[in-house]
Amino acid sequence: MKNCSVKQKGMRISNTRIFTHGSILFILLWTAGGCSGNFLLTDNNSRNNIASGTDYTSFTYDGAWCWFSDPRAVYYEGEHRRTYAGWISSSGDIEVGFYDHDTGKIKTEVIISDFPADDHNNPSILIKPDGKLLVFYSEHATEKPMYLRRSTNPEDISMWEPVEKLNLNNSKRYQGFSDTYTYTNPIYLKDEQKLYLFWRGSDFKPNYAFSEDWGKSWSRGEILILPDRTYRNRRPYLKVASNGKDEIHFAFSQGHPRREPDNSIYYMSYKDGAYWHADGTKITDTLSKPSEVDLVYDATNSPRAWVWDVAVDQSGKPAIVYATFPDDTTHIYHYAKWDGSSWQNYKLVDSGLWFPDTPESEQEPEPNYSGGISLDHENPNIVYLSRQRRGVFEIEKWVTHDGGKSWERNIVTSGSSFDNVRPVAVRNAEQGNSLQFLWMLNEEYIHYTDYNSVIKMNLTGR
Repeated sequence: MKNCSVKQKGMRISNTRIFTHGSILFILLWTAGGCSGNFLLTDNNSRNNIASGTDYTSFTYDGAWCWFSDPRAVYYEGEHRRTYAGWISSSGDIEVGFYDHDTGKIKTEVIISDFPADDHNNPSILIKPDGKLLVFYSEHATEKPMYLRRSTNPEDISMWEPVEKLNLNNSKRYQGFSDTYTYTNPIYLKDEQKLYLFWRGSDFKPNYAFSEDWGKSWSRGEILILPDRTYRNRRPYLKVASNGKDEIHFAFSQGHPRREPDNSIYYMSYKDGAYWHADGTKITDTLSKPSEVDLVYDATNSPRAWVWDVAVDQSGKPAIVYATFPDDTTHIYHYAKWDGSSWQNYKLVDSGLWFPDTPESEQEPEPNYSGGISLDHENPNIVYLSRQRRGVFEIEKWVTHDGGKSWERNIVTSGSSFDNVRPVAVRNAEQGNSLQFLWMLNEEYIHYTDYNSVIKMNLTGR
């Protein structure tokens, strides 16, 4: 019989029925909150020899990240073939590391120590064509500036130039607004020869600035998205992607799901100095309201949502993944894909509830912290997600060949003792690359300022 009940954290949440047809195992899924939206999912795994999260190779034994600063991991091939990644330690060290694909060597360096321990402060990485790294980071919602560190030499993380302070909020234009910084998202457009930086800044809105000399000088910050100011510091959450050539793609909500009962998901793109709908029609040269852009998911009379990722396929069609919350203990993942004429939305799976370890007899302050779902930016037909199985969050890889109508599931971790959460695809890791994605394994995660996490790698052979 159907089981649409949700149990307390630490107990199994069941929302699947398993059956077989011949030698193929299928799973019929339905979601909580009405148990609607079912489809067939092919399970590609035999149940034998699936590793637990602990069994995978660790990139670092002390590191964590949020999901609104990217890229967190980048593959670069020059003199070496290496994957670079960044994180923040439990003591507040901003660190960068690399995995060398030829030697198997892992090397990490602290680029700034004694930063506030907060997983919102994880760094983002941009690699120049010459192999030099630009690492951006900031504190969480303070008036201190963002920071930039440059590697002294190409493909080398052992030496760094002095820290540069980025005071980019336009406090004169937005006088009277809050003047804080959180998150960093660098994008370089080759055709424009401009480096763009997106962050949460003035009035807690997504802001941006650009540089035409690789960050030595910057334009003044501008608010990218300014919803109707129903209250001070209303904070849209933004995810950013790019083809690296001439387009930037944005997915965002109008606020935080804890604060917004009708938190919806929106989309727009940037090209040639203007903003565009997914169908290629121009919106405007200057953005002001979400109502002007694509409404991907309407939460007006549906559960509130939170965006997780956006990417674009080789034909230029964007995809978005997000979570919805019929209640705080039910987190449902969705996949939205532009099919050329409209947005198609698919419910994927109820992933369980929040993953933080709520202290006994205390109320969870972050009930919308899902295990996490992200897109492969080289192929957004691939999704990496974390969902609760038998009381522990495990990692799965889902693949679609028809725009989200049907899926193949590959179980990555099983039988883990600790939660595996917030998977992220390695940027520029094409098919065949031996390291496609990373994730956090939480030995303990009480709060975004109180965590003991490990960064794990899914190397070929697992």
